[in-house]
Amino acid sequence: MLQLSLVTDCLLISNAQSACNNDLIQKEAVTFCINVSKQQPFPTIRVSTLRVPVYDDPNEDLYKYFDRCADAIASEAERGGRTVVYCKNGRSRSATVCVAYLMKHQALTLTEAFQVLKNARSVVDPNPGFWTQLERYEQELKIRRSASRRSNPSP
Repeated sequence: MLQLSLVTDCLLISNAQSACNNDLIQKEAVTFCINVSKQQPFPTIRVSTLRVPVYDDPNEDLYKYFDRCADAIASEAERGGRTVVYCKNGRSRSATVCVAYLMKHQALTLTEAFQVLKNARSVVDPNPGFWTQLERYEQELKIRRSASRRSNPSP
């Protein structure tokens, strides 16, 4: 079944087959596509795109793309747009990017972000290497927030 799963008002997740369905992209008012794969196609309809060239391999470094992808999703949302994040099966790579966004821009813990995503798309399952990278990112975000609070104390 072709489907784009709604994670937040501005974020959807899916597999490549669904994300490349122009009718679905139009129906869901998607304006930006993040393709987390080296080989999957983009939809042929005119939307903004970003390719994150990684395989679903625990040894791949997806961490280095977390900030760029999370910030791109947030920027698109600020413009009133909607982003779909996808990979071949919509399970591991795309899920990892969505969780990173939820942690950074919705201020959720890794556990909370994963649960939000799992509620939206039950098959999500980041591979063990990506999960470890998300754990590292969660710690990095805590450090950044703590440093930000120290440099901008409340009155």
